[in-house]
Amino acid sequence: MNAYSIARKRMVEKQLLARGISDPIVIKAMQLVPRHFFVEAGLQEQAYSDFPLPIGHKQTISQPFIVAFMTQALLLEGGERVLEIGTGSGYQAAVLAQIVRQVYTVERIAELARTARRALDKAGSYNVHIKVDDGTCGWEGQAPFDRIITTAGAPQVPLSLKSQLTPGGCLVIPVGDQGSQVLKRITRVGDERYDEESLLDCRFVPLIGKHGWAEGGTC
Repeated sequence: MNAYSIARKRMVEKQLLARGISDPIVIKAMQLVPRHFFVEAGLQEQAYSDFPLPIGHKQTISQPFIVAFMTQALLLEGGERVLEIGTGSGYQAAVLAQIVRQVYTVERIAELARTARRALDKAGSYNVHIKVDDGTCGWEGQAPFDRIITTAGAPQVPLSLKSQLTPGGCLVIPVGDQGSQVLKRITRVGDERYDEESLLDCRFVPLIGKHGWAEGGTC
């Protein structure tokens, strides 16, 4: 067992299990994905630490606990088609790819999308599909999705994302101002009916786009 494997095992035990992450398929995915593939070379020794790390372009890779918590909040069973808004480093998509059938992820910054693609390929996450576009519009051509996860904070829940859920599907998204948000789970219970749960106080980079914090792109 190499140093990264040891660090990953310690991360799972101390940062996840000790804080209530209990879904076995999430724990297994977090144990399998080499997080150090998804951070800059100079930061790889900190890859399994309990805090977010910069990945350039004013973006971050979330701390492991948040990735695990959001993944668990999706209530995955395996076999789902999942849309991720905000590819970033690609790490969240790689964790999802261990569990679900297909991951579709949208990133507005082309350079981040290219870097994420290389890391995902290195990790063997070939069931992840990346599109460079305004993520607040979702991915209409591949909709509907069983689950949607948004890795940036929105001022409100975009209807464009809710409408791309399958009946019974759910969206996990941080909602609030640009300083702090509440992680919410939105479940589609009818054609135009949605249940909303508040799960956790959190802080994410802002969701930029037509249905986010700034205008840009068209649906």
